[in-house]
Parts: sequence; C-alpha cells; structure tokens
Amino acid sequence: MVQVDIAQLSGECNSWREQLRRFREEFIQDENQLRQVAGKPLSKEQLQDVEHLHNQFHIQLINIHDLKQSIKNHDRKMNFEKMAFNGTVNEESLADHESLLDEYQSLEQTLTDLRAEFSDFLNRTK
Repeated sequence: MVQVDIAQLSGECNSWREQLRRFREEFIQDENQLRQVAGKPLSKEQLQDVEHLHNQFHIQLINIHDLKQSIKNHDRKMNFEKMAFNGTVNEESLADHESLLDEYQSLEQTLTDLRAEFSDFLNRTK
C-alpha cells in the first residue's frame, strides 16, 4: 500500500473525463456539420474524405466512451481503497492511474489531430 493524495488522483480523473466530454460534444457537432457538407455537390475525393471522417468520428466517439468508463471505474476503485485501507491505494491502482494517463494523452493527441484534419477538410470544401 502506498500513501498518496487520493483527492488529487480523483481530481485528475474528473478533469480527464470532463475534457473527454467536451471532445464528445464537439465531435457530435462536427458529425452534424459533416452531414451538411455531404449534402452538397462534392468531388469523388471529397466524398472519400467525408466517409473517412465519418468513420473516424464514429471510432473516436467509441474510444472516448470506453476511456471515460475506464477512468470512472478506476476512480471508484481508488475511492473504495481509500475507505477500506485508511486512505491508502495499492500500487496496482497507481500503475493503473499512470496507464490511464498514457491512454488519455494518446487519445487526446489523436482527437486533436482529427480536429485539425476536419478543419482542413472544411476549408477545402468552402
């Protein structure tokens, strides 16, 4: 068992989940915007881009959901350990926290790249 500031770790989890919620809301709006663009006359290449972006939004929304659930479960486990073990968390939970941080940062980069890709697509279709 390791003595750590569980409130800080829990706060990080909440921050990650909130940012993922914002990404989810943004990508839902982007999907709607993509549908509007898809209704316009587009070249074959642009239609392929629409399909690609639609698929990416779908995949990334699933990834957001899955990571949010993993973070939520991890946070619950840490809070259980805090109550059960007098404010301590086991080392496995700390390792899980670091792993989730890595997953979060990786997904955040992927989502940022997708955001830029979509923005570039919109600029090309104006």
